[in-house]
Amino acid sequence: MIRFTHFLAIDWSGAVGERHRAIALALADADGGAPVLVRSERGWSRGNVLELLLDGLPESTLVGMDLGISLPFADRGAFFPGWDESPADAPALWRLVDEVCSADPHFAATALVDHHHASQHFRRHGGREGEHFGGGLGRFRVTELAQAKQGCKPYSNFNLVGAAQVGKSSLTGMRLLNRLRGALPVWPVDPLPASGSVVVEIYTTLAAIAGGRSAARSKMRSFEEVNAALETLGSPPVAGSRSIDDHSADALVSAAWLRAHANRHELWHPAELTGEIARTEGWTFGAT
Repeated sequence: MIRFTHFLAIDWSGAVGERHRAIALALADADGGAPVLVRSERGWSRGNVLELLLDGLPESTLVGMDLGISLPFADRGAFFPGWDESPADAPALWRLVDEVCSADPHFAATALVDHHHASQHFRRHGGREGEHFGGGLGRFRVTELAQAKQGCKPYSNFNLVGAAQVGKSSLTGMRLLNRLRGALPVWPVDPLPASGSVVVEIYTTLAAIAGGRSAARSKMRSFEEVNAALETLGSPPVAGSRSIDDHSADALVSAAWLRAHANRHELWHPAELTGEIARTEGWTFGAT
């Protein structure tokens, strides 16, 4: 099964602005060695990441992006039930988000969450909860329910409030995925190709758990913690001491995790992943 030569983990960000300290990339070589942080001279922008994915990847790289590649669909038979323009599948959703937000700079997605119809499905700041948000924790994809069974505490991609929310990063990521269309496949929306690079959605908490952490203690902020997780994953340690930002830590551990687990057949064939779910909601690599 292993055919990848490199494993790139991307800790993503949905924050407003051009360059973000919260975007971190780490690369692991299939031949071994410690994962290494991939630096950008002025700090990563989402546009820079797109350029790397289009033109700067090592051959046959498994790219894991820490974001939701789609929105809930299976629970109500639509992304935005009640809206005539609700897309039919994930690629159409990416296209819609990118088109609606075309005037938003730096792959931001403000225009979508303020859109007259779409906003009714999101929970936004200032106590604004759309009538179709669903109350409580909101709507979840099938893969997020699978994550919960593994001890994680996923957030709905329709939730845009709170430090742990992933909605903003997912929406900005969808704009990038639309720009990758036809150039780089995104599993499982696209079938896993027999050769070449591919993008998958990851959840860094799953990588941390595989590295010996608990979901509640998934964030690592010291080199000692990172290296303990890397050792559990069969990876050599990275150089450094004392503190490290949690975004870099997530990327390093996730790159080593992708390398260690890419050969697991069941991660590419989860029991609940049907063809319909693949084309609409997608899946998180590592959720079983």
